[in-house]
Amino acid sequence: MQRSKPQLLLLLLPAAAVFILFLLLPLFMVVDESFRTFTPGRIGAVAGSPFTVQNYTELFHSAYVRYFAQTYVLAFCASVTAVIIAFPVAYYIARNASKNVRKIWMSALIGLMFLSALVRIYAIELTFGSVGVLAPLVSFFGINMNSVTYINVVIVFGLLHYTIPMSILIMMSGVLDFNPRLTEAAQSLGASAVESHLSVTIPLCIKGIVSAFLVSMTFGISAFAIPWVLGRGKVQFISNLIYSRFSEVANYPSGAAISIVMMILSILLILIISRLAAVLDRKH
Repeated sequence: MQRSKPQLLLLLLPAAAVFILFLLLPLFMVVDESFRTFTPGRIGAVAGSPFTVQNYTELFHSAYVRYFAQTYVLAFCASVTAVIIAFPVAYYIARNASKNVRKIWMSALIGLMFLSALVRIYAIELTFGSVGVLAPLVSFFGINMNSVTYINVVIVFGLLHYTIPMSILIMMSGVLDFNPRLTEAAQSLGASAVESHLSVTIPLCIKGIVSAFLVSMTFGISAFAIPWVLGRGKVQFISNLIYSRFSEVANYPSGAAISIVMMILSILLILIISRLAAVLDRKH
C-alpha cells in the first residue's frame, strides 16, 4: 500500500531531530559565541556580553593568515600527491586484478584505514625523525631535520598514510564504471598508450578523481594529531589553533570565529572544485 505524503514526512522526523539537535543547534551556538566579547580570566564569553566583529577582524593578522595558509597548502599538496599515486593503483586493481585479488586489496586498504592513528604517526616519526632509520641518509645530504621545510614534508607524509588508501578505494568505483574500450578505440586511431589515458581515461574518471581529492583535502584540513606530533611545535594546523583557543586560553569567542571561517573556506573550496569538475565533465 502506498504511503501518503504526511506519513512519509513523519518517517523523516527522527533523522531531522537528530540533525537539528546535534548539528544545527551546536553550530548556531558556535556562530553566536564567535560574535561575543572575550574577557581575560574568564572561561568563554560573559553572558549577555555585547556583540562584536573583533574576533573576525583579528584573523587578518599575519600570524593567523600563516596558520590558514600552511594548513590549506599542505593539505592541498598531500591531496594532489595522494591522487597521483593512488590513481594508477586503483586502475590496476579495478582492471587487471581478478575478483578475489580485488577483494584482498580492498580488505587490506580498509584495514590500513582502521590502523591506530598514533601507530601511523609515530611510525612516520621513527622513520623521518632525528633518530629514525633515514636519519643517516638525511644527514649525508646535509638536510636540516629541524627546518620548517623538512617538517612540512614529514607532515605531508603523515597525511599520505591516510589519503592514499582512501583515494584508491574511492577511485576504484569510478574506474570500474569506465568503459575500457574507449581507451582501446583511441589507441586504434593512432594515440599512444599515454595519450589515450591522458585524453580519454582520466577525463572520464574525473568524478572519482575529484571525489578522492575532496575527501583527502577535507581530512588534511581537519587533521589534528598529525601536525600536533609531527609539527614539533613549529608547524600547526588550524585545528591545533582552535584547540589552543578553547582549551589552553579559554578564549571561546576567538576559537568559534576561527572555526566558522575554516568551515566557510572549506565549503567554498568544495563548491569551486565541484563546479570545475562539472565543467570538465560536460566537455568530455
